[in-house]
Amino acid sequence: MDNLLEIGKIVKTSGLKGRLRVLSYCESVETLGTLENVFIGKDSEHVSLFSVRTTGIKRGSFSIDLEGVESVKAAGELIGLYIFVPSENLPDGEYYWKDIIGLDVVSENGMKLGRVTTILPTGSSDVYICSDGERESFIPAFDDVVKKIDIKNGVIVVKLPEGL
Repeated sequence: MDNLLEIGKIVKTSGLKGRLRVLSYCESVETLGTLENVFIGKDSEHVSLFSVRTTGIKRGSFSIDLEGVESVKAAGELIGLYIFVPSENLPDGEYYWKDIIGLDVVSENGMKLGRVTTILPTGSSDVYICSDGERESFIPAFDDVVKKIDIKNGVIVVKLPEGL
């Protein structure tokens, strides 16, 4: 499916009744509480639809109970697969990793710092790793550091912390 957005990777089972622990790729896992259905597969072209019974949130990850996944054995077969949702199911105003990776990063005074190559989830906030080809900069995704994200123009404007 073309409009699917990867929101996490199933990393392990949780409990004895088929609950899954998922490494979240979402900036705000709280938005996942409203999901009714998810697609699970090795990529967005090879997925199966599952109805969501419940979700739970835990620092940088979430757990999910799915209809039809009733045992540790059934849940174990899904480890390593990815969870996808139709992009229109998620709230506006959120930025997803796929939108951030590849953006140019510039300081408020116009100094080009590089391009976002990777995002590290740290639990409390993501860290954008940008590279100019010679060195990497680690940009914490805090409101007081990341001043503007302009997906349309492909740029992130940051206020550099003192010393950088």
